[in-house]
Amino acid sequence: MNQPLRVRYAPSPTGHLHIGGARTALFDYLLARRHGGAFVVRFEDTDQTRHKESGIEDQLNGLKWLGLEWDESVDIGGPYGPYRQMERLDIYQTYLDQLVQSGHAYHCYCSEADLEQERAEQEARGEMGGYSGKCRNLTHDQIAAYQAEGRKASIRFRVPKDRIIGFEDKVREHVEFESNGIGDFIIARTDGIPTYNFAVIVDDHLMKINLVIRGEEHLSNTPRQILMYEALGLPVPDFAHLALILNPDRKKMSKRDESIIQFIEQYKELGYLPEAVVNFIALLGWSPGGEEEMFTKEDLIAQFDLDRVSKSPAVFDMDKLNWMNNAYLKKAPLSRVVELCVPHLQKAGYIQGDLDAAAQEWVTALVGLNQERMRFAAEIVELSSIFFKEELVIDEEAAAVLKEEHVPVVLASFLTQVEQAEAFTVEAIPALLKQVQKDTGFKGKQLFMSIRSALTGQVHGPDLNVSLYLLGKEKVASRLRNLL
Repeated sequence: MNQPLRVRYAPSPTGHLHIGGARTALFDYLLARRHGGAFVVRFEDTDQTRHKESGIEDQLNGLKWLGLEWDESVDIGGPYGPYRQMERLDIYQTYLDQLVQSGHAYHCYCSEADLEQERAEQEARGEMGGYSGKCRNLTHDQIAAYQAEGRKASIRFRVPKDRIIGFEDKVREHVEFESNGIGDFIIARTDGIPTYNFAVIVDDHLMKINLVIRGEEHLSNTPRQILMYEALGLPVPDFAHLALILNPDRKKMSKRDESIIQFIEQYKELGYLPEAVVNFIALLGWSPGGEEEMFTKEDLIAQFDLDRVSKSPAVFDMDKLNWMNNAYLKKAPLSRVVELCVPHLQKAGYIQGDLDAAAQEWVTALVGLNQERMRFAAEIVELSSIFFKEELVIDEEAAAVLKEEHVPVVLASFLTQVEQAEAFTVEAIPALLKQVQKDTGFKGKQLFMSIRSALTGQVHGPDLNVSLYLLGKEKVASRLRNLL
């Protein structure tokens, strides 16, 4: 590519950043960074019925959390702004006028009722629906009559007949469409606001975008856009259409599908690590060529290219994402994982307010105990519930262990050690257990499994010394007395 690479992520500000949009933005970002280009974020907000004022901030916050820094957008500006379409209406008008004056577009006075009637008549005749071109060649007298009635006109693009519109897609290779299957389409509504298909080509041209990466749902828009580029005498950018992301059942992902967490904001709230989410999203349709699956952002920038993006749909696998996030959590500094977990412990009512030094030490030990097992930070609540609930729930395996003959002896000895202990710290507890072994003669499973079952209600679990410290001297003694 002779010109510096310029790519854009251009969402409608209708809500939080969706996983599909995040993938598009990530692929844009990685290519821009790899090739020393520019990553532009702009907003297509001409559909005012779906517009949400917080949508822009929601989208930017999602990108920011993922670590995808942009070069131009509404917040930092840039040489080709404004970066939201409703602030560019005067710009679009110039190009609309050009298309009308050149005969490539025309005013259409059909009302919604007219179009609905036309569709019903086509259906009754068994014809495929589409605009008939009723206003394509209106006379001056017909136009004057419509205007006298007070009818407002939309603007339609005049699609040429019998054309094959072909282009080389960076993912899908050669793609062709027949112009006869398109029909004249609206490029500006009766209120003068341009439609997506028109505004997007003006924006891409003026912002010097030379590679458009987007989902395959936009593939059918591409021939319309190419025709308008040609009609305006503008260069056509390259296109790359990404295959769908499917749910685990290999069906098209629906925003109502609860088998998948679909919005980036939700991952942030649940305590996923952004670098794990970025790593996972990068592999939704792109393969690096080897067996390696764990990549830093820098690794992805160095390796990512569209050549290895698949034409086949990607399947969203929550289990794989959870496995990957767990791997990242294991390697993360404990202080960072604690920071992620504290809000969830507070929300559950397990801890209150600001933590003093002793509470901070206790919570750090709690999180450290579970760091290897957590798939995401919100799981700390379930994993640590045994340390907060007053009533001990004993599972079947632990109940079976507690019926064994030696157990009362072990528990009575340990209770004595606990009650006499001056310090009940992680470092002090091994000496107490060793003394129980010496006094009772029981060791190994008979010792440790008995104590774990009695105090946690489970046969297996994380480090026993840390678990006992977290329960605390009073709770340990209380549970032992209750069982004895």
